[in-house]
Amino acid sequence: MFVAWRDLRFARGRFVLIGSVVALITLLVGFLAGLTGGLASQNVSAVLDLPGDRLVLQQPSTGQPSFGDSTIGQRAVDGWQAARGVDDVVPVGIVQGRATAPGAGSGAAGSGAAGSGAAVGVALVGLPTGARSTPVTDLAPGRDDQVGLSSGAAADLGVQVGDRITVTGTDYRVAVVGGDAWYSHTPVLAMTPEAWAAADRRLGGDGAPTVLAVSGSPDWDAVAASTGTSAASPLGSLTALETFRSEIGSLGLMIVMLFGVSALVVGAFFTVWTMQRAGDVAVLKALGASTGSLVRDALGQALVVLVLGIGVGMLAVVGLGALAGGALPFLLSPVTTVVPAAAMAVLGLAGAAVALRTVTSADPLTALGSNR
Repeated sequence: MFVAWRDLRFARGRFVLIGSVVALITLLVGFLAGLTGGLASQNVSAVLDLPGDRLVLQQPSTGQPSFGDSTIGQRAVDGWQAARGVDDVVPVGIVQGRATAPGAGSGAAGSGAAGSGAAVGVALVGLPTGARSTPVTDLAPGRDDQVGLSSGAAADLGVQVGDRITVTGTDYRVAVVGGDAWYSHTPVLAMTPEAWAAADRRLGGDGAPTVLAVSGSPDWDAVAASTGTSAASPLGSLTALETFRSEIGSLGLMIVMLFGVSALVVGAFFTVWTMQRAGDVAVLKALGASTGSLVRDALGQALVVLVLGIGVGMLAVVGLGALAGGALPFLLSPVTTVVPAAAMAVLGLAGAAVALRTVTSADPLTALGSNR
């Protein structure tokens, strides 16, 4: 690392410049990854929290299953309940709707949006009581005239436990206010299956459940084929959400392109830098330095620059993410920080490795002036 450390000491300006570029790209990648994670959470958290090993949707005659179009008939429900190896079947209804809170209480929560009676978009989710405890099932009310609200729905409506809200023309009392639960970027409002079916009919549906949360170990493919349904893991079923596919596809493409840009930028910098020190490399080879030691020297130099640049960029991501978390759907987690940082380091080293042809092919005679 002698030549590498010498370069780092005596050409600080150039390395600060490339380090700043790496930090900026890391900031862009990290912030976009955090935003993607936050948007994804507000899109699918309710689906991932459904209490089943597999989620069962209606299988259309053409195309792929979709939460927006799925309707599970009673025959399919009975088929899954009677299947060998099935431990539990939880019918869940999901439909988009609107809620208002014209009669909110006088507490701090009741003095907000509820006082204006403005309509708020919510995801109406029909859930039975007694299902395995998850952040979504914990919202399930015990009576048909009650509802459970996620924290986002309660904040948007400006209500608290005991207040009354109106959904599809019917009044309900807020029995539960729970944690975060989202479906297609709308907060969850939980109802009993009977109340949900009535609300779905008022919205033009037929009151049949949207999805079955099935637990157990049956022959999934055979039961799905016999009931005209499809069964997928909660994670695998996310592709049945149209908004998730389009959103993650576009944002993921942007992240991949930024990774590619980072590899090209770092590779281009170290290509030029290695060419400029070709004479020093040739002298070292003439003095007996092995190609492996020179490669380690160059990659070690690149790693130092990458670690410093990525570290500064990630500190900025964490700081800005903490500040933006209250205004934007931003997710700070190892997936949105450590993973992008590691990918940046690997791609940066890959880009730097492309520049090593000058090191591995340097002719020691060049240092002795044989070409003059």
